[in-house]
Amino acid sequence: MLKKILIANRGEIALRIIRTCKEMGIKTVAVYSTADKESLHVRFADEAVCIGPPPSIDSYLSIPTILSVAEITNADAIHPGYGFLAENSKFAKICKKHNIKFIGPTAEMIDKMGDKATAKKTMLDAGVPIILGSIGLIDNWKQGIELAKEITYPVILKPTAGGGGKGMRVIWKEDEFEHAWDSAKQESKAAFGNDGLYLEKFIEDPRHIEIQIIGDQYGKANHLSERDCSIQRRHQKLLEETPSPFMTDELRERMGQAAIKAALAISYEGVGTVEFLVDKHSNFYFMEMNTRIQVEHPITEEVINHDLIKEQIKVAAGIEITGVNYYPKLHAIECRINAEDIKNNFRPSPGKITTLHTPGGHGVRVDTHVYSGYTIPPNYDSMIAKLITVAQTREEAISKMKRALDEFVIEGIETTIPFHIKLMKDKNFQKGIYTTKFMENFKII
Repeated sequence: MLKKILIANRGEIALRIIRTCKEMGIKTVAVYSTADKESLHVRFADEAVCIGPPPSIDSYLSIPTILSVAEITNADAIHPGYGFLAENSKFAKICKKHNIKFIGPTAEMIDKMGDKATAKKTMLDAGVPIILGSIGLIDNWKQGIELAKEITYPVILKPTAGGGGKGMRVIWKEDEFEHAWDSAKQESKAAFGNDGLYLEKFIEDPRHIEIQIIGDQYGKANHLSERDCSIQRRHQKLLEETPSPFMTDELRERMGQAAIKAALAISYEGVGTVEFLVDKHSNFYFMEMNTRIQVEHPITEEVINHDLIKEQIKVAAGIEITGVNYYPKLHAIECRINAEDIKNNFRPSPGKITTLHTPGGHGVRVDTHVYSGYTIPPNYDSMIAKLITVAQTREEAISKMKRALDEFVIEGIETTIPFHIKLMKDKNFQKGIYTTKFMENFKII
């Protein structure tokens, strides 16, 4: 088993990893920027080292600095969490070179799935359903127009690197193509340093459903069922639940087997998710693979009663997985609590938390790194907490979430709690009737 793990991250995920390590008897090293010196992950780690000023490029993204800390503290592994360096193949490769275990897939696996065009070709070869479109990158907008004629409009241009909606352009007719091409390339280059684009048929009003997978170092992989992540704003998830209210046993089985095929195609090691778009006819299509732990992993933990961070660490230590697929027996919902002002277009709301009361009770879980008196820095993602409820049925999970949200008090800053309170009362959400377009018609205030 690993003896000491450096956590190359911050906030709630760093604290989450520290908790599991403590339960496993593993020492931890926290790294932090000067903006995070008062964060709880710094306080509860066995060791903590400052790695630079607030900008991520000078701290949490500084590979030489993080590797230096790992060597100085004699860490034998690094857990990247999510974001920052979690899907950076260069980082994984350098860790291996320095005999430090990267808790995640190998650099080669990250590269195969990190480049969207390569991932699509890999999935096609593995027999996983993909969306009609280009196999690989397209060279110019004229080539794109010819392909769009074949697969029919609407189509979508997507960047081969990155995510979060940046660089995407939906095209409804031919005369929009050239302008969309130019703007997509510019945005992709600015956001990811890579302006490569590929083209797909645009699936209208889909569900975004991901399958949690785990693979070991011995060629085995299994799935841990699905999460519905369709409630999004500008391609950023706001709420997730499992099981999906859209799912049937037959569809779950087919999607689970497709996800396992995807994992086996690259001999995947670690936990990750295979992301699918699902149309109203229950046809599903591979979208991408996330080669890391996900923000929303707690809801899967709650319905299968397994610690996914612990499973990650065990796989990294060379322990074989069971090879058993898991299916949810309970229902769990996660609301992302962000420091954002919903009355002003979800504008970030950093600042000092003057009062904090977190909800509790049976079936309620709060993952957070904030506390009363904590100052949220303006330098990072605005998510400050995850509120999870679990119950025997979806209706009970929603009722618990309503109660927990009413009980959640955060003063001194604006948060998304009022948005989630309203969402829980929405009739369509209560009936499970929603797609990725839900937020376009949902009146926030």
